[in-house]
Amino acid sequence: MKQEAPAAARNREPIAAVLAEELPATGTVLEVASGTGEHVVHFAQVFPHLRWQPSDPSADARASIAAWGAESGLDNIAPALALDAAQGDWPDKADAILCINMVHISPLAASEGLVRAAGLILPAGAPLVFYGPWLEVGVTTAPSNLAFDASLKARNAAWGLRTVGWMDDLAAANGLRRTRRVAMPSNNIMLVYRKA
Repeated sequence: MKQEAPAAARNREPIAAVLAEELPATGTVLEVASGTGEHVVHFAQVFPHLRWQPSDPSADARASIAAWGAESGLDNIAPALALDAAQGDWPDKADAILCINMVHISPLAASEGLVRAAGLILPAGAPLVFYGPWLEVGVTTAPSNLAFDASLKARNAAWGLRTVGWMDDLAAANGLRRTRRVAMPSNNIMLVYRKA
């Protein structure tokens, strides 16, 4: 039941350091595409004042999230939602939304659905936070990221690294604007958008 993603152990501390500067003092953080559940358990430990709402469309992932959560003994992790970002049945509200490593391994409709929902359910000033590899106009892309992009497209033509400009435009169309870009280890980037 319990799955492991080696990258989660490597990137959770750098991600948490940025989240410490961006998350609200209290409330519910909706994590979209929670995967194994390792991130949400770590963040629930680091930010015990927040309620964490994991989600994933995969039943196997939700089982892993439940197993990690049960092992942790933490009481600020809600049961994972069966949420497909492309056509999800979204919660009525969230005080922040976090999405790690989903945008490049999902069709455009998943990101579009997520950002549309963020524009509807986040209160004014609340953050929508993305982590992952991105393409940027005028910025040289690491060869490893170009190779990764090619491998993703070979696996599924609907996948691939997205441009920051595309996400900026999508966010703006849904009432959010980018407030921060943070270069992260292993050629990843964190993007923070806030509801206007």
